[in-house]
Amino acid sequence: MAKENVLVKISGNLIENNYVISWLQQLAEKFGGTQINEAFEKHGFEIKFGPYGRETASFEERQIARDVLEINQLQIQDLLQEKNINAEVVIPVRNIGSVLCHINGDLFVLEGLLGFDRVCVLTELGNVDNKKIFYQQYPKIEVIGF
Repeated sequence: MAKENVLVKISGNLIENNYVISWLQQLAEKFGGTQINEAFEKHGFEIKFGPYGRETASFEERQIARDVLEINQLQIQDLLQEKNINAEVVIPVRNIGSVLCHINGDLFVLEGLLGFDRVCVLTELGNVDNKKIFYQQYPKIEVIGF
């Protein structure tokens, strides 16, 4: 039987949670929004969200957000390697034509529905109900709170 392919979306605040790491280790045997807000505040940029997630007004804002995500990507990849978890870390940023486009992580998950055997969204316990409501029309998506 082929190994199950699983898309896992992890809320940035859970990256170093030992229960999450343990969950990922178990999964492998059979991961930034707060940091972007901090970077925007540091640079004096407005923090604004619309129906599709964070709204940016300039290339500089999009680049700062991407930089934060890329640093997280490298740190998470290192953390997973230290724990012997074989996984690829992908950030929700696309280049469409010549435009740098950030995709809300919750919407990014939807891109994987047709290709992955299983889709899991890991979030903080206080966000579980909202995530379940958001994904209610997608029975393939499991929302798991930590």
